[in-house]
Amino acid sequence: MQIRLGYELIYDCPQPTPMLLMLNVHYTRVSDLVEPDHLVTTPAVPIRGYRDGFGNWCSRIVAPAGQTRLTTNAIIKDTGEPDVIAVDAPQHTLPDLPDDALVFLLGSRYCETDRLADVAWSLFGKTPLGWGRVQAICDFVHQHIAFGYEHARASRTAWEAYCDRTGVCRDFAHLAVTFCRCMNIPARYCTGYLGDIGVPISDAPMDFSAWFEVYLGGQWYIFDARNNIPRIGRVLIARGRDAADVAITTTFGPNTLSSFKVWTEEVAAPPPVDAAKPLNAG
Repeated sequence: MQIRLGYELIYDCPQPTPMLLMLNVHYTRVSDLVEPDHLVTTPAVPIRGYRDGFGNWCSRIVAPAGQTRLTTNAIIKDTGEPDVIAVDAPQHTLPDLPDDALVFLLGSRYCETDRLADVAWSLFGKTPLGWGRVQAICDFVHQHIAFGYEHARASRTAWEAYCDRTGVCRDFAHLAVTFCRCMNIPARYCTGYLGDIGVPISDAPMDFSAWFEVYLGGQWYIFDARNNIPRIGRVLIARGRDAADVAITTTFGPNTLSSFKVWTEEVAAPPPVDAAKPLNAG
């Protein structure tokens, strides 16, 4: 299958404003792009790219005073298969974890392992190790937090999500990531595109999505405490410790986000060509 994806972000800046942008498809999916996801700015400004410490592709611009439009419109190939389920994936002992997974056991800006460790062990200490434990965490978070865009708050941490019991997809991911880390399971935060493919169409406006990955059985697996079912058509943009590492845009100066649009939709397959009919037939 093929998926059309893109965004349009419009910022109003009273003065020239440096920005860091994390808007490109992750390097692990670049080979799947049928039409590239080039970042286009209006007005045109110089764009400098770099890799951050997690391997994510980032762009640097200085938005001029006035209005700046950021957009892309791409098509990507996808398997059309739902997220992998591996119920037998085992949990590693701490000495057996690879070095690069250890950072995803530690507390971070939005994931306060110190504040939630006792809660985590009281809730999940008797659950089966490995996949079953992560699924138990997702089940709890999915039921514990009431989803609603009216509950969105950029400063909400995992501890606050646990106490507030409200939030958006990033809050579900932060709380689940924190619980996993408290239970000695490496977990990393992910952001990307996730459209209504294979599920009922939602009336809510499209947005970027958040989910997480855990390290079990020698590899990373996708989990999604917000939806809590395997989904089709995830397109990764970035991974990190939490949302602070993978902010879509970071601005260094006053600004107003005056328009925000995201699209992710399956591209309809072209009708089959009738082999018996010449292509130039009238």
